[in-house]
Amino acid sequence: MKLLYSRNPNPRLAVATARYLQAPVQFEFAAPLAPGQAERYRPLNPALRVPILVYDDGSSLWETDAIACRLAREVRSPFWRTGMDEPAMLQWLSWGKQNFVRACDMVQFEYVTKQRYGLGPVDRGEVAKGLALFAESAALLEEQLAARPWLLRDGISYADFRMASFLPHHQIAGLPLHDYPAIRAWYARIEALPAWSDLFAGLDAPELPPVPQAA
Repeated sequence: MKLLYSRNPNPRLAVATARYLQAPVQFEFAAPLAPGQAERYRPLNPALRVPILVYDDGSSLWETDAIACRLAREVRSPFWRTGMDEPAMLQWLSWGKQNFVRACDMVQFEYVTKQRYGLGPVDRGEVAKGLALFAESAALLEEQLAARPWLLRDGISYADFRMASFLPHHQIAGLPLHDYPAIRAWYARIEALPAWSDLFAGLDAPELPPVPQAA
């Protein structure tokens, strides 16, 4: 199998998952939105986004969570819970994407993504909405992680990776992790994993454009 990726948050998450699982994939950098590339990638993902998992027969699977599920089943890893443990993991995936992850994304989009690609000035109203949602969701997450090291009681899971998917640039985005010691400790445990902190080692992964310093 081949995993098409970039350095953006969701493709990054797919690469980290593949490396954590030591999944049998080849990594290939891809930029479906680059000039002249759309028709090459459209048969693999009509949305023209990475990550994309390409099977040996040429068929494909797209969307990060689906790819994580497929890779975990490929190597028979409990990183993606199955059976009676799966609903608890899906609970955190669902909640996170509508709350904590969404809040991180909202703030990062304004302070990082828009500035990196010259998409316009920071929308302070959107930042305020994102930070309000961050405060609300981080309070819940802090309470849960104060009682255990990972989101699920029996150890690390894909839910932890998904919840942390927009935190690699939290300092540039100005997300106030310093106010939440349990979240900071949890994310430090994730950052200590080479599959998370050094996931692009040995890969062809062009750096993202720098974020201009605020005037």
